[in-house]
Amino acid sequence: MKNVPNILSAFRILLVPVFVTVFFLGGQYAHYWAAAVFLIAALTDFLDGYLARKYEHVTNLGKFLDPAGDKLMTLAMVICLSVEDIIPKWVPWFFIVKECLMVLGGIFYQQRISKDMLGANIIGKTATFALFCVGLSLMLFKIPRTVATWLMVVTAGLALAAFISYCVMLVGILKSRKAKS
Repeated sequence: MKNVPNILSAFRILLVPVFVTVFFLGGQYAHYWAAAVFLIAALTDFLDGYLARKYEHVTNLGKFLDPAGDKLMTLAMVICLSVEDIIPKWVPWFFIVKECLMVLGGIFYQQRISKDMLGANIIGKTATFALFCVGLSLMLFKIPRTVATWLMVVTAGLALAAFISYCVMLVGILKSRKAKS
């Protein structure tokens, strides 16, 4: 049971190219099938976190694989939706820049503060959940472009709030370390 959460996270990463392939297959039901793959990924995200916490098998590998799976799948989703002109072209760029900054912050944290990785906080989990819900909705339903854009503005705002919360947490950790030395 110890490795099941990490296996589920790795499986979610392997679903990314499957999702992209299915999304662009063409045909009347391609986006529905892609939404099914996306939903499976979302369910594995919930399940791996639940199992890791329930059985106390939270590992640094899991702390890496889980958000990597989330980031890769959500980036694939927003890129696919953008290519299909369902959402504006700025959306993937916003998320790419934000995720790159998060990765750089994580590297800084590991190099300067602790070898342990920071876990997700409630704002980050909420932002990820909102993005999963919006992405799923945009694949399943014919939503007007204006509404789709506003949904993405809201999810981008949540993602920005999550990013800011991580920055505040990192600054707080740095200040407390500096005060101790």
